[in-house]
Amino acid sequence: MNVTHIPTTPDDSAAALAELRTLQSRPPVLPADADLTPALPHTGGIPGEWVTAPRHPAGQTASEAGVTIYVHGGGFEYKNPHLEQVMAYRLSRATGRPVLAVDYRLAPAHPYPAALDDMVAAYRSLLDQDVPASRIILAGESAGGTLLLSALLVLKQAGDPLPAAAVAISPQTDLTLSSPSIDANDGQDFVNRAVLDHVRTQYLAGAQPDRAPQSPLHGELDGLPPLLLAVGSKEVMLDDARRFAEAVSAAGGNVCLDIYDGMPHAFHATVLSATPLPIATILLHRIAEWISRQDRSR
Repeated sequence: MNVTHIPTTPDDSAAALAELRTLQSRPPVLPADADLTPALPHTGGIPGEWVTAPRHPAGQTASEAGVTIYVHGGGFEYKNPHLEQVMAYRLSRATGRPVLAVDYRLAPAHPYPAALDDMVAAYRSLLDQDVPASRIILAGESAGGTLLLSALLVLKQAGDPLPAAAVAISPQTDLTLSSPSIDANDGQDFVNRAVLDHVRTQYLAGAQPDRAPQSPLHGELDGLPPLLLAVGSKEVMLDDARRFAEAVSAAGGNVCLDIYDGMPHAFHATVLSATPLPIATILLHRIAEWISRQDRSR
């Protein structure tokens, strides 16, 4: 397991917090060069939006360029289509692929496994349209990170070809709420145990929290594709990421864990700004470099 601590200063932390608080009052603008043309005819019956940044070679098909599936956060319960559109654009630039932002069903109206089923169906739709698994990247934050890790376990169990790699930012991997950082980081984060308890109650609706795939930590973690996990050191879910990385490594997997010192949950959203903060630039650079390394190793 490769663990990297990303150093920050108190000024970085203060700037990130200020930026996060302004996202709703001053929503970011989608860059004018974003291409919203669908890269493929269908998405397996699952609603979604295509966003492509202009760095992609002209004339490449989705099969040639590959696809990144983006799975948004929001506690399995909320979505913000505009912010997700801008995030998809940033991920398209970072991963070098058109992005499919999956509009999965939300709890409590659609509890587990509805969102997971949607995620898996969207992925399989790419395979059905001749996008090689080796050119597909999964990326998501918070609840979206949980869903993509759960989807990997479902796909592996079913014998589907697995994607080339996956990036999970601040995922919740253990819905039993057993990670020490939930209490150790209480008061330093936007999220606390009460929030996490609400999230799991709404999402699981009676399903067991100590079982996979809903709690990825409790699954069979051998044979997964390369994983990049990113998390802030002040997050209550810090140990969810750390414990999952350790378990994947113990199972023989290829996993990198980036810990951003001083950062709370949702710090990744600073990448949405038209003029991203240094911490956001570092995050996007590290994702881009890591994905490029996976592509070169194919």
